[in-house]
Parts: sequence; C-alpha cells; structure tokens
Amino acid sequence: MQAQDILPDHLDTVERNGVVIRKGSVGAFLANARTWCDPASDPGARMRAERDILDALPALRALGLFEVLAIRDAALRDLVEAH
Repeated sequence: MQAQDILPDHLDTVERNGVVIRKGSVGAFLANARTWCDPASDPGARMRAERDILDALPALRALGLFEVLAIRDAALRDLVEAH
C-alpha cells in the first residue's frame, strides 16, 4: 500500500471511524512530540505542542498509529495514555 492509497493527492482529509483525519496529522504529531520532549523548549511552545498533541489523538487513534508504533519517551507515552 502506498500513501496515495490512503489519501489521494487531490484530497486533504479522509474520514475513518467517524473521525476526520487531515493530511499531515502524523507529521505534526512528530514535530509536536519533539518540541514537547525537548527540555530546552520554550514553556509556551511546549504548552502549545501539548495542546496540539492532545487535539490530534482522535485522528491518530483512528489511523491505528499507537496499535503499531510505541512512544519511547515515558512522559510523552504517559500523556498520550492519560487522554
């Protein structure tokens, strides 16, 4: 399976299990996770990253991301599992 089989180039969203998933959801999660896990991150940036991580969880779960991949950072894993 290739990326365009999941989300064709001409579409920006797909609905799965009643959840709208935007193109870039996984990439945004990874960028936010890096910011949130970086102790040198500005507190405001870390807070925004946390909010965006939590907002993305329904889409990431609808994709089945956490059924296949495990979060290595214990604090981030705890945050995701708590929500």
